[in-house]
Amino acid sequence: MIEARDVGARRPLAFVLDDETAVATMICKQLTMIGMEACQFSVLPKFLTALRVSRPKLVVLDLALGQSDAVEVIQKLDALKFTGRVLLVSGRDERTLSEIEKIGRSHGLHMLQSLQKPFRAADLRNRLLQQLEPVAPKNSKPVSPARSKPQIDLADALREGWLEVWYQPKIDLKSLTVRGAEALIRAKHPIHGIIAPIDLLPPAGDPLYQPLSLFVLRRTMEDWALFAERGFPLKLAINAPASVICSPGFVDFIRRTIPSDQSFPGLIIEITEDEIIRDPVGIGEIMTQLRLYNTTISIDDFGSAHSSLSRVKDLPFSEIKLDRSFVTGCASDALKRGLCQTVVDLAHRFEASACAEGVETIDDLRCLVDLGFDTAQGFLFAKPMPRRDFCDLLLSRQSATLPSVELQQPVKNSIQRA
Repeated sequence: MIEARDVGARRPLAFVLDDETAVATMICKQLTMIGMEACQFSVLPKFLTALRVSRPKLVVLDLALGQSDAVEVIQKLDALKFTGRVLLVSGRDERTLSEIEKIGRSHGLHMLQSLQKPFRAADLRNRLLQQLEPVAPKNSKPVSPARSKPQIDLADALREGWLEVWYQPKIDLKSLTVRGAEALIRAKHPIHGIIAPIDLLPPAGDPLYQPLSLFVLRRTMEDWALFAERGFPLKLAINAPASVICSPGFVDFIRRTIPSDQSFPGLIIEITEDEIIRDPVGIGEIMTQLRLYNTTISIDDFGSAHSSLSRVKDLPFSEIKLDRSFVTGCASDALKRGLCQTVVDLAHRFEASACAEGVETIDDLRCLVDLGFDTAQGFLFAKPMPRRDFCDLLLSRQSATLPSVELQQPVKNSIQRA
C-alpha cells in the first residue's frame, strides 16, 4: 500500500475506498502483486481530492462508507468524467451489488463484475486478472497493443466473394448432443484474414442486409444438404432483420430455397426482440406465413429489450433465446436464476423451446439443465467454426456429441449431479 501523496507513481494507479482498514490493506496488496500502485482511502473527501489530481485506471469501492455510500461516489465519478474501471466489493447481498452495478453503468462508468465479502485474496487477484487489461511490470519493454482487424466494406465483401458462413453448435441439454447450429457470417479477406461481424456489418437498417441475408440463407441451405448427406440432417438457424423478413419477395425466396427432402427438419430465423416489438402485428403475419414453409421464428436476445408479455404472447414463435447477460452467472445469482426459470416457463407454456446463449462455465450449465432449458450454445461447447470444421466435428462423433473428451466428461458429470 502507498499513501495518497504517491499518486504520481509511474505504474498504473488504483484507488481503494473502503472504511474497513484490514480489507483495504489486503486489496492494496493484491493490486501491487499484479503490477499496480494502490492508494488507500477511508473517507470520501480525501478520495475526491486525490482523484482531481490523478486519474487511476481502477477504483475499488465498498458500498457503505460511514457518512457516504457507493451511489454517491458513482455520481461524483460521473461528474468528474472518470474513464477508468470500477469494482464494487461489499458484504451486502448480490441483488444490491447488481443494482448498484446497473446504476454505475447508467452513469456511463465501466463497471467490473462485483465481488462479495468475505472473499479470499486469491479470489480478488483472479477477478482483477480476468477483467483488467494486463499491466506490464516495472522495467519491462512496452508492448504495442494488438491491432484490431480493419473494417471491411460489406459491399466489397459481397462483390468479391469474401463471405463465409460459419456454424456454432446448438447443444441438446437432455442428451448432450449437437441438435443444430446457428449460421454466422464471416469474411475471409485476402490480406487481413478472417473478419468478424463487428468489423463487417453496417448499421441497422442498411439496405445491404437484404443481399447479405439472402446469401446466408442460400449458403446455409446448401450446407444443410451437405450435412444431411453425411447423416446429420440438423436444424439450422440464421439471423435476419425484420426489414428483410418483411420485404416483398422474401417469403417466395424461402419457398424456392427450402429443401424438399423429407428429412429436412425446418429452418429457424432468429430476430432480435427489439425488432419484433416494433411491429408485432406485421411480424406476426410473416411468422404465420413462414410456418407454411417449414420455417419458424426464434426471439433472439430475449430480455434485452424489456418488452412486455402482451407484445409477444400472440406471436407464433418456436423458440425463446435468452440473452447472455441473464445466462452468465445464473448459477450464483439468485435473481438471474429466477429470470431464467421464468423464461423457461414462458417458452414451454407457449409450446416453444428455451435456448440459453453465451454459456461459458460448468456451473452455469448445471443450473440451466436443472431449470429445464432445452438447448444451449456458447464457448463452453464450441466457438463458431467454418463449415469444414463443423462437418469434421460431426463426423468425429457419429452420435454428434461434443467435440472433445476433455470437455465432454466434466459436462456429463455435472449434468448427472444436477
